[in-house]
Amino acid sequence: MVQVARLAPTILASSTPLVAEFIESQRHPQGGFRDRAGNSDLYYSVFGVEAAQALQLTLDENWLLQYVRSFGNGETLDLVHVSCLARCWSAIPVRFRTDCPVEQFVDRILQFRKSDGGYDVSLESYQGTLYGSFMAVGAFQDLGYPIPHLESLGDFAEGLRDPNGGFFNSLDIPISLVPQTAGAIRLMRYLGRSADEAKAGEYLLSCFHPQGGFCASSFIPIPDLLSTATSLHALDTLKIDLGPASELCLDFVDSLWTNKGGFYGQWEDTHTDVEYTYYALLALGHLSLLSSGTSE
Repeated sequence: MVQVARLAPTILASSTPLVAEFIESQRHPQGGFRDRAGNSDLYYSVFGVEAAQALQLTLDENWLLQYVRSFGNGETLDLVHVSCLARCWSAIPVRFRTDCPVEQFVDRILQFRKSDGGYDVSLESYQGTLYGSFMAVGAFQDLGYPIPHLESLGDFAEGLRDPNGGFFNSLDIPISLVPQTAGAIRLMRYLGRSADEAKAGEYLLSCFHPQGGFCASSFIPIPDLLSTATSLHALDTLKIDLGPASELCLDFVDSLWTNKGGFYGQWEDTHTDVEYTYYALLALGHLSLLSSGTSE
């Protein structure tokens, strides 16, 4: 994803320094990147680090190293945050990663595995979710650790398939969601499973907003940057060309930009942050590929 986001300056052009300044402004002096309340936060730090990488900004290695070390072996973190901690560790040069507690991270992640083969972000939950599973798989990859129980994980993901082509996040709420469907397409490919990609692509396209961008589901009327970026990423995987609709997507992303360099998440948002600014970079990277007639 970061490789594609690095293409965003092709479209940002002279606005690139403003976006870079915004990302820099979100660095917290105590380590990590700021959340919407201005506090240092592991979740937002992932997006800050990857946005910085996308724009090839230099991050102080000691600053990031001290930050990730402050969380120890992650034994008190939930699945989302231990996964984010693994991602931040992976951004540090290998020569400085000798004290990364890989085995302890893996043990903590496995605590969130459920009997149905999936993972959930909560220890108390009795069943897995696509979101939790996607986070766990990403963490294993970032740690360079072989993903365990691949067969049962694949069976779990297939069980969340919507006959209409999308994927549910969980069986508790059987409603297809665009980010989860986009993630499932990538996950199923990794697992060597069929996601009925033609139908999945049709579902994603059905959530395209006539004014540009993608909505989180067919029941949600407003598009957002998360759904747009992940849809574009998945459609690129499926080799589905948006055609003229790509211009509308570009207009949508542009409508969320501010002259301070950050991006709003959707039209009703009033606060910019590094998360949605990163998703804007990812979307713009894919749109630059579409405009040049190439794909990843």
